[in-house]
Amino acid sequence: MFGRKRRPKGTGEGLTGIRYRNGNDHLIECRQLVKTYHTTAGDFPALKEIDLQVDGGEFVAVIGKSGSGKSTLVNMITGIDRPTAGEVLVGDTSVGTLSEGQLAQWRGRTIGVIFQFFQLLPTLTVVENVMLPMDFCHMYTMRERRERAMHLLEQVDVADHAHKLPSAVSGGQQQRVAIARALANDPPILAADEPTGNLDSKTADSVFKLFEGLVAEGKTILMVTHDRDLSRRASRTVMLSDGEIIEEFLIETFPALTDQQLIQATRNLQRQAYAPGAIILREGGPPGSFYIVTKGQVEVLVEASDGDRMVVARMDRGQYFGEIELLRGGANLATIRADWDTGAEVVALEADTFTSLLDGSQSTREALERVVHQRIIENENGRNGVHHA
Repeated sequence: MFGRKRRPKGTGEGLTGIRYRNGNDHLIECRQLVKTYHTTAGDFPALKEIDLQVDGGEFVAVIGKSGSGKSTLVNMITGIDRPTAGEVLVGDTSVGTLSEGQLAQWRGRTIGVIFQFFQLLPTLTVVENVMLPMDFCHMYTMRERRERAMHLLEQVDVADHAHKLPSAVSGGQQQRVAIARALANDPPILAADEPTGNLDSKTADSVFKLFEGLVAEGKTILMVTHDRDLSRRASRTVMLSDGEIIEEFLIETFPALTDQQLIQATRNLQRQAYAPGAIILREGGPPGSFYIVTKGQVEVLVEASDGDRMVVARMDRGQYFGEIELLRGGANLATIRADWDTGAEVVALEADTFTSLLDGSQSTREALERVVHQRIIENENGRNGVHHA
């Protein structure tokens, strides 16, 4: 189901070296995803040409205001609902090509779904609820199903309640049972829609710690949440506004911009991947775009007085470069290359888009000017450094 091919090194496509059957480089890919609901009041566009990539082992929090499209996005990925246009790829599967019967079987084996209101069957005991997905997908023997269900209930600390009905346990315990049920068939992905929305803060924290432990064991989790504090504990945040994704690194880099400015900037982003050691910008060359590192690392090199190139800085995920030349003019002051061990992925804003953003936010321009001043000093000092490339 999740067979994949390794690409030759140096192709510049992604950092994982994985290529799935439908050409996707990521475990989950949404391509130009559109969902329009037809109502008596007219058409409502819930999702507008969404592009999203999630890699295996990521913990992604999906946030946004009510009605922004969060739950709709998760429903598209899990196959609970179908898109109006666009494509959802999960591993080797194009979700939209599956029939209803195939979808149910695929979902049962591939994605464990956790709902805000638990959705436990009230007439089945706790352990029987956890066994249900195994029965449906014909996984394991009958004896193995019960043993596995009890083991999962032990993992989520509700084994003592295995033979009770859901109504006899607390909301927090019901959510733990729902998590155990989602794990029944050992799916690689968990999708949780507001899983802590009906829980008190202490119980919500304990559920979140369960998720963190599952990610540490290799699960991929996509979680819709309204809780910004919890979302910050995820490895990555996806923010939706009016059916469009706002690039998380733009939010971090330009906190003073409005949602509409950020949406416009996100529409103009270009995603680029660089193999280890690849040059992104060359010292003395013409200025290019504004870049934010989204994966891997980049090295900043300058030419020293003796002609050698010196590594004066390394930039990690969320850090940016290219702003000096765009703000001050002139040729590139340094060479930027992808780290030799990790390679790098970046998002880039062309000069015109970058300039228009700054024209719309004086506070953003002033903040970047301060960064530029400091980096020019660091580059000049680095020319007399001792760290050779």
